Amino acid sequence: MRGVKAARLVMSFLLAVLLGASKAVYAETLSVLSPSEDDLKQWESKSFEGETQYMLERDSDGASFLRAISNASASGLFLKQDIDINEFPYLNWEWRSDKSLAALDEQSKSGDDYVARMYVVVDGGLFFWNTIALNYVWSSSATSKDAWPNSFAGDNAQMVPVKNASSASGTWYTEKRNLKEDFKAFFGKDISRIDAIAIMTDTDNSKQDAQASYRNIYFSKN
Repeated sequence: MRGVKAARLVMSFLLAVLLGASKAVYAETLSVLSPSEDDLKQWESKSFEGETQYMLERDSDGASFLRAISNASASGLFLKQDIDINEFPYLNWEWRSDKSLAALDEQSKSGDDYVARMYVVVDGGLFFWNTIALNYVWSSSATSKDAWPNSFAGDNAQMVPVKNASSASGTWYTEKRNLKEDFKAFFGKDISRIDAIAIMTDTDNSKQDAQASYRNIYFSKN
């Protein structure tokens, strides 16, 4: 992605995940990706550059997961869903780096690639420029930063490194983030609802190859 065109593509991705958001049915937990064929049908694709391949596979023990393969490409899967994070403040997921990226300057446009990302998006309504997103990322560097603005979308999208170059490839990691606290910490806003989530494995800027896996994405009360 390059310059103004790339910035517009980033914002179009954030906007695409918002159009037609559906109401969630609440329980103790709210699963959005088990994964299964039925779950995956609810997710839509958005491409920046080429197509990252997303496919359901199974581990040796029979457990299913979603594998992403990116070859100098960038496309994501997004799910439009209105979720009350006062009731369900925690986002939970499992992910794995299967083929990592060489170290990049991720705060530059040429280095804005990640083996794995998890987006959480809040709609700006008619004022689309108020749309904001948390990007939980698997960083290719050994960064100690808590977050940084996306090089294309600026302060509207904060990149939050959850895993980095020291995290082992081929190992499943379980993550749990308090969205209420993170939106307050990184945007200074008390957010009540989110409108969509997305996952993406992308290598369009660095022209590298990367592979990652995702499973068990859900929201919980605690």
